[in-house]
Amino acid sequence: MFCQDGGLAIFGWFGGMPPGTPYDPLTMPGGVLEFAGGMAVMFGIFTRPVAFILSGEMAVAYWKYHFPMGHWPVQNQGQPAVLYSFIFLFIAAYGGGDWSLDARLKSKLGSREQSAA
Repeated sequence: MFCQDGGLAIFGWFGGMPPGTPYDPLTMPGGVLEFAGGMAVMFGIFTRPVAFILSGEMAVAYWKYHFPMGHWPVQNQGQPAVLYSFIFLFIAAYGGGDWSLDARLKSKLGSREQSAA
């Protein structure tokens, strides 16, 4: 789902940005982070650092765009940003898991080191 937000911003998927949305130069880098970062987390490559960066991006999005409209996420429609921020923070701490590409690369490197020894 996170990749869809990036695709909307940079590729115009799903009708593109809503009419009347003011152009913000941060939309393009944010869209690239959302699309490429979402794909990286989905496949489990560089999971921890990418998830940490995405968590920070969502925290900044909440404080910059949502918080000025009200103090509570239910007031300012910031629930997705808060949720994504904490989910990515958890993934950054936990890692990609056993099925991630990170785990496969680690196991291949481990088997190479054992065979070399």
